[in-house]
Amino acid sequence: MKVIAIEEHFTHPTLYNEEGEGELGDHPIMVGIRKKLRDLGRGRIADMDAAGIDVQVLSHAVPGAEALKPEEAHRASQANDALADAISHHPDRFAGFAALPVQAPDAAADELRRAVEELGLKGAMLNGLTTGRFLDDAAFQPVLAAAESLRVPLYLHPALPPKPVLDAYFSGLSDLQADNLATAAWGWHSETALHLLRLIVSGVLDEYPDLQIIIGHMGEMIPFALSRIDVVLTPINEQLRQPVADYFKTNVHITTSGYATFPPLQCALAVLGADRIIFSVDHPYTPNEPMVNLLKTAPIDEADREKIAHGNVEKLLRL
Repeated sequence: MKVIAIEEHFTHPTLYNEEGEGELGDHPIMVGIRKKLRDLGRGRIADMDAAGIDVQVLSHAVPGAEALKPEEAHRASQANDALADAISHHPDRFAGFAALPVQAPDAAADELRRAVEELGLKGAMLNGLTTGRFLDDAAFQPVLAAAESLRVPLYLHPALPPKPVLDAYFSGLSDLQADNLATAAWGWHSETALHLLRLIVSGVLDEYPDLQIIIGHMGEMIPFALSRIDVVLTPINEQLRQPVADYFKTNVHITTSGYATFPPLQCALAVLGADRIIFSVDHPYTPNEPMVNLLKTAPIDEADREKIAHGNVEKLLRL
């Protein structure tokens, strides 16, 4: 069975700032992770081979291009050029998502067009809020319009929450506790879920009906809550073209990144169906092996397993 993983991270010096990791940067595990993030060659491919992964779709880790000042937007292009170069050396093993300086929306739209049409990248990954704003802010319409016209998806990935959120929700804890609760343990997932739901209820996915959005981490808790979300939000959003839950059939895809046990996958399959689920690892923050083991051993229909492993992403990204 061919296996394609699509939330797999790297770093490039022009974008990566270790200070953006907060207290997590001091954790001993981060030393090994940083080494793997910089590897776009033999070591990464050896890890893929050991786990049975055929292709990685690479994207820049947090902090990324969203942290740049508008006058530094050109640095995103440098990272995208480096990614395209790495792909050119291993075209059968790597594909990529562009980094975009979303805080300069016109420049970001131009860079997305260049990345797709000239570099061959397959979409873009956007990390968290940009200057404290979600993508439904009217300022970001050039980016959304470019993605729809190019027929490439936008992957909504978490980032550190804004300082007012950090202060309100996570103060009074140790730095390490606060950073983990604000990020991988909880905050990342709830904020990304909110980001997607805002795109729906604000009408963005009606204005751009062909735009495809990807979220990771087995749907950022939405599959478990979708029936309640739909019951509450659909009746008060009569202006939308369809019920809130139906956007997960027409515009939204989720990935398995970082979730290596069966119950979350079982929930996602029951709620969303196999056609909207794509395999991911979240390498190198999550090891490859347990994720591939879940994919290959989960008690699911074999046709669904093939869709999740490679079929859905081949269709979405035109691989």
